[in-house]
Amino acid sequence: MDESLEAHPGVAGAFATTAGEGPLPFLSGLISSIDTISRATSPGLPCADGPDEDDKKRYRPRTFSYFRLLPFAVEEDSHRDAALAGILKNLYIAINAEDFSPGALHWTRELQGWLNLKFEMTRELRARLVQIYYHLALAPGLDTNTADRFSKMVITLTRKKHYLKPGDDLVLDWRPLWKDMKGLVLPLETASHQGSRRRTQKHLLRLSLHANSYFDPRERRAILEELLPYFSTSDMANAYIVVGAINILIPTGAAPPSEPQSQPSDFVPTFFHLWSLMTRSKSFDVCFIDIFSRMARDYLNCNHVPFTEHGIFTREQSDLIFTAILRLTEIPVGQANSPYASLDYSSGLGIFLEKDKKKYPVPYMIARWIANSLSPLCLSQESSVLSNLEGLMESIDTFFHPSNQGGWTSFLAQLTFFLTDIFVSRWNREQSGELDIPADRRINAELKKRFVLALREVTFMGLFSKSAKVVNYYYSTLQGLAYLEPDLILPGALQRFYPSLQGLVEVHRTTSSLCSLQMIANIMSKQKGYRCHITALLALALPGIDANDLGKTQYTLNFIQSVAYSIPFVPLVHEDDGIHDTSLAMNFVQNEMARMEREGQDVKINYKEELTDEDEANILRSSTAGLGEFVLALLGKVFALLENLPDASHLRTGSPEDNVINTLPAALTPLFASLSPELFDMALEKLASFVSLHVVHQARDAMAWICNALCKVNPEKTLKVFIPMLIVNIRNEIDYNGAASDRSSGSEVLPRDRALVWHVSMLSMCVVHVGAEVLKYKSDLYGIAQFMQEKCRGLPTIHISNYIHHLLLNLTHTYPTDNALYEPEIIARGLDVDDWGRTTSPAELTIKWHRPSPAEILFAVELFESEARSASQRLEQFMSDDPPVSRKGKNKEWSDELSRSLTALRLVISGVATLFDPNRASGEANGYNDGNAIVGEDGDTVMEEDDDPLAEVADDEELKRQFHYPAGYLLNPKDPIYARIHDLREDIGRLLSQTHSFLNANQEDDVACFTSLYATYRTWITDVGIERSAHPLERLVRLYKADISPFKISGLRKVYPRPLLVKRADAYQLQRVKYNSSYRKKSDLDKTLLLDLAHSCTSLYADVRRVAQGAQDSSLKVLIGGRPLVIPIIMDAFRKALDENDHDRIKGAMYTLMFTTLIKTLMRDWRFAPTLMRLYIETASVDKASIQNLGTTALYPLLDFGKPFERMVIFDRRTVETIKPDEDCSAVISRRHEFIKERRTKVEAKKAALGLELTSKAKASHWKVANRCAIFALNLSLRFNTIAPAEFLELIANGTIDPHPGLRASFLSSFSAIFTAIDMRAVYGHEYRNYLTETESMDNKFQVLVPTDDPNLTENFLAQFEKFDEVEYFVDNDYPGWLVWGKSFTAYTANPKPFLDYDETETAVREQIGGILTKDWFKKCFEFLKQEPRDTGADRFRMQNVILLMQAFDLMSHGKTAATFDDLVELVKDVYGDGSDKHQHRATAEILGALLSGSTDDPREYRDRAWGFAAPLMLKIIADDLTPDNLQYWMTCLHLTVDSKDPRRSKELMKALSAFRLDMNSNAAFKESSKVQLLEFIINDAGWHFRHEKPILEDFIKHIDHPYKSVRGSIGRVIATIYRTRYHESFPNVTALLEQNKAASSVGIRAYQPSDEFKATIHDVFARLEKWRHERAPGQQTPSSYTSGSKTVLVWLDSMLSSQECIQLVPFFPDPFIDQLLHMMDVKEDPELMKLAYHVYRHMPNIPFRSGEDDAFIAALIRIGKTASSWHQRLRALVNMQVVYFRRLFLTQPPQRQMLFDAVGDMLADAQLEVRDCASATLAGMIRCSPASIRNPIIHQLKDRFELQLKMNPMPKKKIPGTDTPVDVHKQVVRRHAAVLGLGALIEAFPYATPPPSWMPEVLARLASHAASDPGVVGKATKSILSEFKKTRQDSWGVDQKYFTSEQLEDLEGVLWKSYFA
Repeated sequence: MDESLEAHPGVAGAFATTAGEGPLPFLSGLISSIDTISRATSPGLPCADGPDEDDKKRYRPRTFSYFRLLPFAVEEDSHRDAALAGILKNLYIAINAEDFSPGALHWTRELQGWLNLKFEMTRELRARLVQIYYHLALAPGLDTNTADRFSKMVITLTRKKHYLKPGDDLVLDWRPLWKDMKGLVLPLETASHQGSRRRTQKHLLRLSLHANSYFDPRERRAILEELLPYFSTSDMANAYIVVGAINILIPTGAAPPSEPQSQPSDFVPTFFHLWSLMTRSKSFDVCFIDIFSRMARDYLNCNHVPFTEHGIFTREQSDLIFTAILRLTEIPVGQANSPYASLDYSSGLGIFLEKDKKKYPVPYMIARWIANSLSPLCLSQESSVLSNLEGLMESIDTFFHPSNQGGWTSFLAQLTFFLTDIFVSRWNREQSGELDIPADRRINAELKKRFVLALREVTFMGLFSKSAKVVNYYYSTLQGLAYLEPDLILPGALQRFYPSLQGLVEVHRTTSSLCSLQMIANIMSKQKGYRCHITALLALALPGIDANDLGKTQYTLNFIQSVAYSIPFVPLVHEDDGIHDTSLAMNFVQNEMARMEREGQDVKINYKEELTDEDEANILRSSTAGLGEFVLALLGKVFALLENLPDASHLRTGSPEDNVINTLPAALTPLFASLSPELFDMALEKLASFVSLHVVHQARDAMAWICNALCKVNPEKTLKVFIPMLIVNIRNEIDYNGAASDRSSGSEVLPRDRALVWHVSMLSMCVVHVGAEVLKYKSDLYGIAQFMQEKCRGLPTIHISNYIHHLLLNLTHTYPTDNALYEPEIIARGLDVDDWGRTTSPAELTIKWHRPSPAEILFAVELFESEARSASQRLEQFMSDDPPVSRKGKNKEWSDELSRSLTALRLVISGVATLFDPNRASGEANGYNDGNAIVGEDGDTVMEEDDDPLAEVADDEELKRQFHYPAGYLLNPKDPIYARIHDLREDIGRLLSQTHSFLNANQEDDVACFTSLYATYRTWITDVGIERSAHPLERLVRLYKADISPFKISGLRKVYPRPLLVKRADAYQLQRVKYNSSYRKKSDLDKTLLLDLAHSCTSLYADVRRVAQGAQDSSLKVLIGGRPLVIPIIMDAFRKALDENDHDRIKGAMYTLMFTTLIKTLMRDWRFAPTLMRLYIETASVDKASIQNLGTTALYPLLDFGKPFERMVIFDRRTVETIKPDEDCSAVISRRHEFIKERRTKVEAKKAALGLELTSKAKASHWKVANRCAIFALNLSLRFNTIAPAEFLELIANGTIDPHPGLRASFLSSFSAIFTAIDMRAVYGHEYRNYLTETESMDNKFQVLVPTDDPNLTENFLAQFEKFDEVEYFVDNDYPGWLVWGKSFTAYTANPKPFLDYDETETAVREQIGGILTKDWFKKCFEFLKQEPRDTGADRFRMQNVILLMQAFDLMSHGKTAATFDDLVELVKDVYGDGSDKHQHRATAEILGALLSGSTDDPREYRDRAWGFAAPLMLKIIADDLTPDNLQYWMTCLHLTVDSKDPRRSKELMKALSAFRLDMNSNAAFKESSKVQLLEFIINDAGWHFRHEKPILEDFIKHIDHPYKSVRGSIGRVIATIYRTRYHESFPNVTALLEQNKAASSVGIRAYQPSDEFKATIHDVFARLEKWRHERAPGQQTPSSYTSGSKTVLVWLDSMLSSQECIQLVPFFPDPFIDQLLHMMDVKEDPELMKLAYHVYRHMPNIPFRSGEDDAFIAALIRIGKTASSWHQRLRALVNMQVVYFRRLFLTQPPQRQMLFDAVGDMLADAQLEVRDCASATLAGMIRCSPASIRNPIIHQLKDRFELQLKMNPMPKKKIPGTDTPVDVHKQVVRRHAAVLGLGALIEAFPYATPPPSWMPEVLARLASHAASDPGVVGKATKSILSEFKKTRQDSWGVDQKYFTSEQLEDLEGVLWKSYFA
């Protein structure tokens, strides 16, 4: 099955038109390959080889037999296998010779080509290849581009699961992949300095996403064992890294039951536990849903894991997942803010492991989880995945409504689409037996029905969405649902579409209806009863063809096309039976439409029972009687459309007009093809008369396409009419009207010539793709060609050439001439009703091909010769000394004529392209004989360029194709014709070259001529063997994809209409032709033409350059080895231009060399690279802005220039041995290997020389030039073995203190790179191999084993951190032991030994550098550090300076530098000066940062010396000199020193800062707060290793009422930070972690249990606040302890509630939080406090409570809502009720739910009006977001309650004074108001429901008649409810009013629709 040609299923036309690139577009659609969604239903006949053969290759036979359907004989299987063996042999040689690029890459590409031709290899071989490529993709030392190509190959080979089943056929090892990944995300855990050779993150991610399904599920436990010990939330990035890695590495398949801890019940609880450790993070939600959804998919067919109504999950788990899904929709609730906090910004390196959201959409994961957890078990249970899905859809259904758009719209659309898509795919694969799952899990009819019903309403709403992107998803969803349950979907669809098509509603509904019909037409045509509507719908759609609304026109045509592919347009009325006309069908349709209008949207239709088969067939027959009228009306509409189109010359491609013109032939071809003979004759007559009588100039092309559509269907009938008619018209125009009688210039067709051009265009489209039929008219066609050539001048000649081009194409190409909807024998027996909607299976397909006959070829050659000769003669005349037109003429006649002759040549060459033989064109005398002898030299494939070792052949494309496969080449090299056409082609080539020389000499400014000349050049070179310039394959594939979209159903395989299957076969045939002629060698003539192009690439004229560069680029892609030919020419021109300062030519050369495909060759071919570099560097001094910009843009692709190539690749030879060929290749391998080694040495020598050259150039040049020299000299000079030459070191070290800031930055980074290189070489024992294998000699780093028997393991571990002295070892990472103890962890010795292991090379370099680093050097360097930066953006702590200084100080402490430590101390004091200026601070912070953090792991004496000076200085500055200006620098400096290091390493700072206590008397607010901020930094950086928190906490909590705002904020954050970092879990080992979580519950252990002391602190703090509250005088304006203390506490709570440990506070919500927060919100005098308190209060319902923990919170909200004395508090309780209700829709227990509804209902009667209004809105919201099962009972309960209340509380009468106390009256009004609001809330809950629910009309009428006339609030509320109802119903009122009785309408109208004049 060719998924390579099929986009993701069901993504409607919009996506289908995006064509793919590359030889075969891989799934370029909406989603590249999310999941290998396999799709099969009908296992078609297996291919020709026996079944046993096939089974070794794939698990599922191919649906489409590509080879059987070709029009020519193809190679035997043995040939294919021989080719494969040849490819593998060469691959083996290349890999073993370490010839990866170009060798191994070239053979990989050949292998890819072999697979693309649909050849199959055995599974076992495929698995071996995957292992080899997987191994090589991760081989150390391999170049990244090569590795990337290898990993793509792994993906290609494993993409389809029907080749290799995970486990059975292939198991990959996860460890090598994790090793590479670990280096990326956990750099501290791996060897040092490995960053430069790491694979890119994209590469690893892509590889692992494909490989992880082939990891062994039995390894799952081991993977967890490896990953979980890295988890920690103390440094949050570790949590993201671990979960990201789990998601990417964990295999989700089923492990055998015998494996320990490998079943879902063992490890899933732990996953839930990890999830709860990082609440409020969106990326965690996504990761876990992704893991669970893949598990659901993989466990569907696993028997030993229990499967329930929640799939393999438990109810608790499933409810939590649904809650997360609800969160992910990000649907807004009431006034709540987002459920997610900003945690994801701290994911650190974890970001590398996130999947791309575009390729892996979150809704897809959700849908996959739901659709794979469904089973018939869901039907009987009250709670199940199905009921939850129904609940989810019902509770958010208002968000699908088109009027309700927002951030959620596209998420919901994708969710609906993917749900349907995966469900349909699963249903189809279960039906076909491809998906083999236990019987009780298979989807049954009832489940399918409920699934469709769950999505039906939202789909119908979404269909009318106003966004084009969104609505496409719903079209496909509709198609899927209609396919599953036609009887449930089609009635509702028709009920909505009929009124839309009759134009009763707004326009966008009409276009939506047309598009939806296009998607379901095919399904309708197969359904009994529904198919009788099709002809009526066609007639209704016709008015859509309208020149004023081109969008609608296009959709109408698409719909007609879809119908034409589904039904035959054949009237089925017979004379003898009683049906003659359409009356029967008309009555049927009118009755049905009336019925739909009567029954409304819930119309139920069941034709299977309502109609007998016979009646239905009669209605259908009657409906076909009108097809003839329809076709005539359609053609009439089309002609009217064409007459009104705007002029084609003004169209841009992609405009609506352009789209319609392209859609017309696509829609009419299938229509004409399915017409009955009588209708065809009718259409032909109508079309012919239109063409001959009208000339619609602007619709010329569209009309020609339509003629072509008709001619292709039946050439015999049509050519008989068209050719004679058109020829007569053409002769008349020329003879009698003088058309085209003189030379004209310009591009507009003159009115006189329009009729001629019209007829010629028609003729040229009538003779293409019509097969041999044209031979009957040979003399006429040939004659008219000659006649026109003789008589015509001017612009029309181009159209004449075009006609000849088309005629040649028709004669020489191979193509199917078969457009019929059915196989010939079916048409022969006559069509009847059963043939509607019937498809041909690929196995029964036969195709009528057109293969050129000898007579046709002869005709073509004669035509070619005469045309080419006449054009050549014209060219020669024009270039002669006496041209027919003067070259001097004012108007450009000469150049117009010349370019027309060139165009004529170009068109005839491409017309006969298929007759040219690539081999002959390459200058080989004897072409090859149809490739049956597979060409391939023996043994080693020697390449032409290989003789020069410098030529690192630029690209694997340069190697010639070794194997050809027959593609039906027509000529025999021994034919005289063969020689004739090839000689003629060569004559033309020589003539072109002459023309080039002539133009250059005489007309070098004639851009038009050059443009056509180079277009002809391009065609001459590229169109050999296939008309490459027209991209036939790509165009065909694009059209094919667009056409299949309405027929594509997930899980079915190629159930397409027959013409589309024919198209697919044609695409394969073209692919073979293209494969053979993709590259060829170059002949001498090719070389001449290439050199011509190369000269023009640097022409003076920009337009000429541009065309020449384009043509050259296309030509080089076809000719092998063309690039080294043209490069020297362009380089010479570049050199000359630079010498003469010729700006235009410099630009031309730069564009050609650096912005076309030449750059790849130049970078790798060292014959040219040095010259390019010299020239490029010189351009830096050209004084022209555009050239400077070009140079800067070109810098990016050149950045890697001169870096070392692969020096050594380490791979396991044994893996490669699996494809060892039979013969002995060792001689070839060693020869090749020697050559590769020689190449490496020579190229490296050239690089070193160039490096030295650039170094000396940099010293003496302008800074722009020097800057470029520096960049590239580093690449060229820095090497592992030699480090760098002395001159270069000197340049760099002195350049670092260069006065020019740009240069300084550049040299500075190079200097750092050199230091790194020295370290790297020394650490790896001076051996490159050690570097690749990561064997480092580190004395100071070691592994500490974790004792397994120590119960106090964690306490002892933490106790170490309390003592700053007598340290055993340092632990820098914060994950050892945080979540779980691994087997061991990395530690560093406390007394590091100095590293002295340097050899001579390294010592020499160190000493040279040390000599340069004098006191003076440091002085200058420090001076520059404190310069004011040029832009404010650069005014920050600059890491690059610090890194360099660290390395320099390191050299100093080893005593190698000229400057001493004492000099340094003195210089630093100078830099700091008096510390008054912020730039002094920045420089000092950078220097101290380097001293402090650079020496933390140095030997004791060095460290103590550095710290002894730097730490006291820093502490002094912190104590006295901080200002708001410089605080940022010092915070960064501190962070750099302590972050991710053991706190004991920086004991001086730690001790000093943690000894800080608040000084309540100080009035320096900034000083205090900045110290608290620094304290927060060190606690945060040290995390749970910080053990000195007790005194700080006591001090801070004592002073929460600090008077200064900035200090309070810092205090609050520090308290939160301390509590956050106190938490850790520290399980003794992974087994215990898994076991305890499993034992706790199916969702794991509850995380973040508050400790007793924490509880005590909270209660104590709140008790103090309460005390202070009473002490504060009400109305006090000044700050008090209460307001200050409250703000500190609020900052603390806010910080905790918005981070992952928020659930630690849940127990305190009901008491004391809610009450206290509400009190704070009541302090009117302090708006800041009110705002903060409200902000914290709104966090609370967003916190993910554990199940059952929300009861107390809900109870507290209800208590406040009902009993609080202040109405503000009651109002605020309501705000949170709705949020908590919605967020926990799937988790709240029924009693809580009932309590909430009761409470809100009661609050409608609150004494305060505002509270009543809010309660009404809240109630409406809660009803709206409840699932139907909850919603319906509550509605009835509330309706009865409020109606009774309205009745019991009549409006009090006007009273007689003194009779009654007025108190009760007020209460009565309130109760009545409450009842009105309650009923109003019920109505408001359904703003978009049309038709209104059955209970609504009655409620509305009751309100209108009983309460609307009341005075005061009651009447006002009633009127606003009724008018709001009317407002939201304006669009649909026509439908809605039918649901009211006339009395009810009268009551309503009495209130709302008062007339003005009443």
